[in-house]
Amino acid sequence: MKLWLAQGFGIGRIPFAPGTFGSVVGLGWFALLLCTGSWIPFVIGAVVGLVLSVWLCGEGERLLKKKDPGSVVMDEIAAIPWCFVVAVALAISRQQHWPGPGYFFSRNGAIQTGGIFVLFRIFDIAKPWPVRQSQVLHGGLGITVDDFLAAIYVNIVVWIASA
Repeated sequence: MKLWLAQGFGIGRIPFAPGTFGSVVGLGWFALLLCTGSWIPFVIGAVVGLVLSVWLCGEGERLLKKKDPGSVVMDEIAAIPWCFVVAVALAISRQQHWPGPGYFFSRNGAIQTGGIFVLFRIFDIAKPWPVRQSQVLHGGLGITVDDFLAAIYVNIVVWIASA
């Protein structure tokens, strides 16, 4: 069960681009967190996601006896909501209320959501400083932190692009 969860409900077992497919599942997690309707439950859920990712990714690594196995994608799933923090803040400032999933997953929001998704995949794969260096951390922490740092880079780009 722990390995199945670490592998993103089995999606990480897809033999090609498992991280990308895990990130797609992460979009579902992001949409679910948007349904909470405000920052407090959104952030609590996103933090819980990161904590679970650290634990589950560490368990996946231990069970598979391999450092940062490609099939373990819970780190991508947990990081995706963090990629949208600036975008959510900008949506609130434009609309004067919390954006629901329709804001990001409608025809009008698809370009922004797709762009954020692609940026995350680029930063997750390229691993610019200090993303790559964070992988020296052991177990699930090293697996998860690099994705969280990639999400921070995404937010910086979104913030700069919105200026």
